[in-house]
This record gives sequence, structure tokens and C-alpha cells, in this order.
Amino acid sequence: MTNPVLLVTGGSRGIGAAVVRRAAEQGYDLCINYSRDSRAAEVLVSEVEALGRRAMAVQADVSDAQAVARLFDRCVGQLGMPSALVNCAGVTGRISPLVDADPETIRETIDINLTGTLYCCREAVLRMSRKRGGAGGVIINISSPSAYNGAPHEFVWYAASKGGVDSLTLGLARECADDGIRVNAVAPGLTETDLHASGGAPDRAQRLAPQIPLKRAATPDEIADPVVYLLGPGAGYVTGATLRVTGGR
Repeated sequence: MTNPVLLVTGGSRGIGAAVVRRAAEQGYDLCINYSRDSRAAEVLVSEVEALGRRAMAVQADVSDAQAVARLFDRCVGQLGMPSALVNCAGVTGRISPLVDADPETIRETIDINLTGTLYCCREAVLRMSRKRGGAGGVIINISSPSAYNGAPHEFVWYAASKGGVDSLTLGLARECADDGIRVNAVAPGLTETDLHASGGAPDRAQRLAPQIPLKRAATPDEIADPVVYLLGPGAGYVTGATLRVTGGR
């Protein structure tokens, strides 16, 4: 009996890497997508293989539809048909009010966070759909509380992209409900990842932690655990949901 195959975009770092590790512990073989850091991806492949699972790393820009199709084709060719997809690839751009934001930052954020998630969901459905000969599957999108709080003075363009992800999650879940595919989202709150440094505020998690009811930022593992739960049979009646993992904020 072969292991289920999970494809994780943005899987070489942060929450994506934590999802990869947790999923490997739960018996998944992993296709790890990355954008630039091949070294981190290959180290993660070695970690997964040390657990007795199969793994591969594939560089692909998720905002490129053809690159996404090739990513899925390589996964199928080496590991087999994915039964699950987790869309973790995302960027924020540098923190600023919208009026001061670089238009290229806005474009890139929307392209990766929203358009890229749409492309990956499309390719997954093409392969998972029972109506198209697939065996069904599960899609988890990584959203953000900024989708409903707007992230004013920080990155409203990022918030807009994640609002789109929430709409996509609900719409696609209803579209695929009778086709053997569940679609959900997890919205992580303040989490200790390098996303803050890439936005120009490496101390952001520590600075904002007192505003969280639990008085701390989450670890990536604390986000990965709900993601892996939603992938599994225990969440078999959950679709179209966005789970807020925010420490109470």
C-alpha cells in the first residue's frame, strides 16, 4: 500500500516546512515546492526521507500557470497522484501604508498569494476530481486574519489577497462538494516566521505579542497541526471553512 501524496507550495520554510514535517510524521509522501532556497528544500527532503517517507523538491513560481502545471506533472511522475494540496506560498512586501507601497510589490503579492493559489487549486482539481477520473482529495489554503481586519498601515494589499483566498476557499468548496474534494483554509495569527523580516520588521512578532490574548506569537508547528488535522479523516465533514488560529485575537 502506497502512502498518500501531499504537495506543499512554499514548503521549504516557515509554516510550509512545519506542515511538511508534521505530514511526514503522519505518513504522507511529500512534494515540496520552493521559489528560491533550494538548499533549505533539499535539507527538508532529507528530513522527510529519514522518517521513511518519499520526498522531492521542485522549484516553481506559483504565479506562472505553466510552471504550476509542470510542478504537478513532476509530482505525479515521481511520487504519484497527490491526494492533498496545501497552499503555503506567500509574500507580504515591505510594511507601509498603501499610498507608499511600490506598485510592483502590490502586483507580486496578488500574483503569488491569490493568483498562484487559484492556479494550484485548478491543477489539483483537474487531477483529484472524481468526475474527471480522479480519486478525490483535500485542499488547504493558508489565509490570514488580515482578510477580516484589513492590516491598516502595514499591508492592506496583502489583506486584500487573503480576502480573495477566503472567497476562493468557500466558492471552490461548494463547487467541488459533490466531486470528492474538500477545500478549507487556515488563517494563522501572529507567527514566528521570517515573513516579518522580509517585510522590514524582524521584531514584529515580539513587538505585537502583548496584543494577543495568549500574550505570545504562535510557532509554525502550532499552525501546522490544525492544517494536518484538516487533511485527515477526522475532518471529513469539514469543507468551506476558514479556521482562525490566532491566539484569541
